Amino acid sequence: MRIQIPTVASAFLLGAAIFSEQLFAAGSTVPAPPGKLVDLGGHRLHIYCTGKGPFTVVVENGLGDFSFDWILVQTKVEKFSRICTYDRGGYAWSGPGPKPRTYAQLNLELHDALNKLGEHRPLILVGHSFGGGVVRNYAAVYPSEVAGMVLVDTVQEDQRIPMGPSKTGRVRDAAKGIPIPAPRENMFPSDKPNLAAPTNAVGEIDPPYDRLPQKEQTLHQWAEQLPEINDAEDSQKEWSTEYMQRLYENPQEASLGALPLIVLTRSEGYKKDSDLPAAQLESERLRLQAQLALLSSNGKQIIVPGGHNMHLEAPDAVTDAIKSVIASSSQKPKN
Repeated sequence: MRIQIPTVASAFLLGAAIFSEQLFAAGSTVPAPPGKLVDLGGHRLHIYCTGKGPFTVVVENGLGDFSFDWILVQTKVEKFSRICTYDRGGYAWSGPGPKPRTYAQLNLELHDALNKLGEHRPLILVGHSFGGGVVRNYAAVYPSEVAGMVLVDTVQEDQRIPMGPSKTGRVRDAAKGIPIPAPRENMFPSDKPNLAAPTNAVGEIDPPYDRLPQKEQTLHQWAEQLPEINDAEDSQKEWSTEYMQRLYENPQEASLGALPLIVLTRSEGYKKDSDLPAAQLESERLRLQAQLALLSSNGKQIIVPGGHNMHLEAPDAVTDAIKSVIASSSQKPKN
């Protein structure tokens, strides 16, 4: 039973909730994608590119985020640059891709999709959270394509993060030291996603996603309840630990040379209770975020007021960082 509160705001929220329920009621309603579905040979990747400019900004999302979650940034950046947001395999409109979901696999799919769309280089890579490690690997695999980078509250390989309600650990702690397999575009029968786990329930939009326009809020609610995302993220998390351990053991491989780099670091600390003192966690976090800026001789760190989801909480700060990196790039654009 719904309790109606006689205010304009509550009436709007109630209407939005009813609209969302109607959209998902049939269980098979798929909204039209804003971008293009690129066929990679057995699976398709959704990429949404807008704007014009000599560079192409490419956004790599954090875990649980989608292309349209960057709409507040994309609509600003498209005024001065080409920008592409996309959904990794298993997210939103993108079909599940080959396994395992390593950084190299994600990089290959994005690289080939951009080629098929004819998107020009050089690229300005923007990596949020988990996506930061992915774009760092992209720059290592395809260095001639990358003209600059923005890391948006990215986890550094030695940084501690909350792992549960009262436990803290490093992402690399779970690494097994196993070889990372070569990426591929062709699909195997074993790549079929494991959908045994229950689907995510559609519920109220959580902050800060309530800052999105209503259309994108509804898309987020639709996308986060798709069962394929659970399988994709399980594999991504597993292999992220291996990459973080490799970066920790071989810091020289992580160098970005003189690539223009801005590291955006949130001002707010972790809000979860932890088994470690809050002051220790904060001191370590800020120190290791500063180390990320040292990956390039042309890098700098900017502390952004607010929390982890800067693309929603501080889109102007993210936009300004992208604009600054573009201005700092000396690499000549080429088609």
